[in-house]
Amino acid sequence: MEAKALTVAWERRTPPSGLGPMLRRARMRCGLGQRQASRIAGVSPSYLCHLEQGTRTPSMAVAEALAEVLQLTLEECHQLYGAAVTDAGRYSRRSPERAA
Repeated sequence: MEAKALTVAWERRTPPSGLGPMLRRARMRCGLGQRQASRIAGVSPSYLCHLEQGTRTPSMAVAEALAEVLQLTLEECHQLYGAAVTDAGRYSRRSPERAA
């Protein structure tokens, strides 16, 4: 049962396919480079790169910072907040037996 819960948690962390490209378009629309945007938002450039590539899902705190920095539209905010997780960092990549 625990393994199933862990699997569900990881599936939920897979960002929607359009999230990364939307973030990149918004950043470019603002005329910001990845380093500049990441510095203003308080995240590392590599983390922002992973978000734009669709390999990471932002926490709610990061989503709020990005929405402000990238001046997202209401529709873009809805997409970003819908994908954000509130329990970032709670799950380990280790097996449930090791995480306990």
